Amino acid sequence: MVKPSKIVDALLVISYQAGDKESFELLVRRWNKKLCLHAYGYVRDWALAKDITQDTWSTILTKIHMLRDSNSFGSWAMTITTRKSLDAVARRKKWQHRTVESLPISADDENRGDSKEQRIARLQRAMQNLPFDQRMVLKLFYLESYSIKEISRITKVSTSTVKTRLFRAREKLKEVLKNE
Repeated sequence: MVKPSKIVDALLVISYQAGDKESFELLVRRWNKKLCLHAYGYVRDWALAKDITQDTWSTILTKIHMLRDSNSFGSWAMTITTRKSLDAVARRKKWQHRTVESLPISADDENRGDSKEQRIARLQRAMQNLPFDQRMVLKLFYLESYSIKEISRITKVSTSTVKTRLFRAREKLKEVLKNE
């Protein structure tokens, strides 16, 4: 079953392709924050993430008329953002050396009845210890709710590679959480 939000996006794409310029503005309003957050997840720099998002919209604007499957707008836009983010990371060559501030967390957080937000924050800190490719597939799969096939298209790797990265990421995440 297609999500209602995908239907709305598809209708906006079709409407824009038919000449309704306001439809593009609505797509920007619906997707800008999500694309910016997605870019930020890679580059960890708000100014750069905003630049990447702006560049993504420029690309979308020039290529939206070539989009044949309007239902795939979301994954298509995310793919563009991902590629541009990865290019920025490669140019800077600094992502390997980044460290994330970690807050002290004891091993018995769950026994103390931590809130959902605290457990999510703990998971996000633990994810920072994973290799970049594993972090990326975990984020796309669990946080962005993309299918294995969609992640494969976004990252331009085979579905079996996506599955392997997900498996390894989950195993490594378990290990990191146990050692906290």
